[in-house]
Amino acid sequence: MEPRRKRRLYSLGIPIALIVVLIVALVLRFHAPPEVARLLPESDAILYMSLKPVRTTTHFDEKPVKPSPEYAKFLDGTGFHWERDLDRIAVSVHRMPDPTGPNGVVAYTGVMEGRFDSRKLTEYLQHNSVATENYAGHTVYTVPGSEGRVMRVSALGYDMVVASNMPTPEQIHSVIDRYAAGASPFSGSSLLSLRYREVPYFALAWGIGHVGLPFSDRGNIQMFGVTLPMSEDTDFIASIAFRGSLQLRVEELAPSETDAMQTAANLATILQIVRGFSQGTATPQDAALHQAFASLSVEQKKSRVVISGDVSRSLLSQAVGGK
Repeated sequence: MEPRRKRRLYSLGIPIALIVVLIVALVLRFHAPPEVARLLPESDAILYMSLKPVRTTTHFDEKPVKPSPEYAKFLDGTGFHWERDLDRIAVSVHRMPDPTGPNGVVAYTGVMEGRFDSRKLTEYLQHNSVATENYAGHTVYTVPGSEGRVMRVSALGYDMVVASNMPTPEQIHSVIDRYAAGASPFSGSSLLSLRYREVPYFALAWGIGHVGLPFSDRGNIQMFGVTLPMSEDTDFIASIAFRGSLQLRVEELAPSETDAMQTAANLATILQIVRGFSQGTATPQDAALHQAFASLSVEQKKSRVVISGDVSRSLLSQAVGGK
């Protein structure tokens, strides 16, 4: 082959190789979990929500909830209004060894992305902290939390904050370490690596792992005053995604097909009972909830139980805005 032709092939091959590498990088980034989730430490469950599209869809930020006196001090001190300023949040759920102890059933570590006034936030944390720690170039503030617990808070960057009410600082240290490492698309906790691939694309909100732990009642999951036929240790993959309408999908990973069959039958019975109780609803909130229950269906797929249904915009606005 002539030298001139070789040089021409090389000159064409290098840009093509760069384009291929760029495409691969973009595909990996597209399929990667959100950064706020990749930063989380090891945990029993992970919950995530992207508030930007929810805010655009429901306009819940236009009717903020009247804050409590304590929360009003936080708003005045930091200038941060979550319904307006929070864009994305991921929370890891940690099981406490003693559910009846001072730390309760679970503790949380959350990473928040949005618009923060760095000066106001720093001044508020400095004024209200009972202790500070410098870890890997970040100041970790310890502030009093609810029910006698403490909250550790640190600014990761101008648009990202981490907070944890774990009894020890290891979890917030882990988040800071992951942030310093750059949080590549391949990073994240073992739970995220195991289950995120099963989360539907473009989900506005999702949860993986033992997401029923916060609703634990004597070993079972209780919601809306109803005890579900599921252990608090049940593995779930739950999501809300827009597919022409807002669709809820909750997938239980049962130990066996027999267990899945029994759970599906029990859930179908409970769903029928709840639908009967909610038929006489009067308020718009109750009507939206009844509509959601009416759309729910239960299906068994081998060793999995799938609960699916539609979520109205008004119900999503109530859930997010607390109204």
